[in-house]
Amino acid sequence: MKRVSALDLRQSLGKVVRDLKRTGEPIILEKRHEAVAVLITLEDFEERFAERAATSARRELLAKIDAMARRAIDVTPAEEILAEVRGNG
Repeated sequence: MKRVSALDLRQSLGKVVRDLKRTGEPIILEKRHEAVAVLITLEDFEERFAERAATSARRELLAKIDAMARRAIDVTPAEEILAEVRGNG
């Protein structure tokens, strides 16, 4: 895995970004010879983090729907349930 110092990154950001785009290989960013961050492609980010967040949001929504379905025997008016889902209730 390629390593780049903070100074090199400041001086040649364009080259580092081109290398990242060309190879797709993560780049470790070092400051004073210590690894402090990792640069990854947008595709890797979306695959690893954005999808994880979307999956979590879907699970939360399904849990809310499930909870409402379990309360279906309740006679809560639909308007109140809709307001709760929208966050207004």
